[in-house]
Amino acid sequence: SGLCAREGASSPSPPAPGAPFKHPDFYRLLMVKLYTLHIFNRQGAPLYYQEWARQRQPAGGDLAEEHKLMFGFLFSLKQLVGKMSPKKGGGFYAASTSSYKLNYYETASGLRFVLCTELGVGDMREVLRHVYANIFVECLTKNPMWRVDEPISCPMFVQDVSKYLESL
Repeated sequence: SGLCAREGASSPSPPAPGAPFKHPDFYRLLMVKLYTLHIFNRQGAPLYYQEWARQRQPAGGDLAEEHKLMFGFLFSLKQLVGKMSPKKGGGFYAASTSSYKLNYYETASGLRFVLCTELGVGDMREVLRHVYANIFVECLTKNPMWRVDEPISCPMFVQDVSKYLESL
C-alpha cells in the first residue's frame, strides 16, 4: 500500500560549491535507532509489539510481564504528570533513561502507542500520531475483519508500520 510512501522522496543531492562540509555518513547518521513499539488498548492489554535493535531481552524472557510493567509505568507516570503539572492539561509525551527514550502518544479513545528509541531523538509525537491516523485507522479501524481489542495480526498493518518507522 502507499500509506508509507514519502511523496517526492529522492536521494540527497551533493552539496553546492562553497556549502558547509557534511560528514560522509551525515544522512545515515540522521536515521533513528528504534528498539521497540508497544500498542495498548484502553484497559492495558497489549494489541501489538515489535522490536528492532533491542539488545537486551525481557527479564526471564517474559514478554507478558514486560507489557504489564510498561503499561503500569505509563499509567502511573501519566497520573503523576497530571497531578504535578503547574497548568491544567499538562501531558506526558516522552521520558528518558540513561540508555533509551520512551516516546508516548495516547488517542482520544485511550489507545496508547509507545516507541522506545535511542537517546537524542527529537519529538516523536507526530510520528506516533501518523502511525495511529494513517496506518492504524486505515488498516484496522476501516477493516471489518479486525475486532477491536484483539491483538493485531493484519499483515498490511505490520508491513506499513515497519516500512514507515524504518524509513525514519
